[in-house]
Amino acid sequence: MEGVNLCSLAGLDENADPRAAGLFLYNIKDIGAEIASGSFLHDGMVIVPCSSHTLNAIACGLGDNLLTRAAAVTLKERRPLIIVHRESPLTLIDIRAMAQLTEAGAIIAPANPGFYLLPESISDIVDFVVGKTLDLLNVKHTLETRWERALAQRKSDQR
Repeated sequence: MEGVNLCSLAGLDENADPRAAGLFLYNIKDIGAEIASGSFLHDGMVIVPCSSHTLNAIACGLGDNLLTRAAAVTLKERRPLIIVHRESPLTLIDIRAMAQLTEAGAIIAPANPGFYLLPESISDIVDFVVGKTLDLLNVKHTLETRWERALAQRKSDQR
């Protein structure tokens, strides 16, 4: 697809083969892609950022594009589906869609940082949201996402 450089996004060498690193790019219209099949094994799906449009489409069971179809299949197969909703404020329609998806097995993880770790930069805020998302998938990482009194005190003392 035009304009998307998987190597750059993943921090790979420009000459690397993204597929060898397990990175694939699909057309949103390709609802026949393997990731839209229940036979495609994976550890979970994360939609980040997730718009209210996509949130509500998934909650209504629409599978009219690859993203919503893959999300529906992820729920059907009882695999983790993590929705990192990006919008604020929420409408009642969004809240009901979040409840419906939660009842269906999805995890709603808004892109809200934990200010208890006293972030000092945008990067700290992004790292927190990414770390929490990785935690939900049981992916080990070294990002600071957990409350530790000593860590918070050290950051507070540095100010």
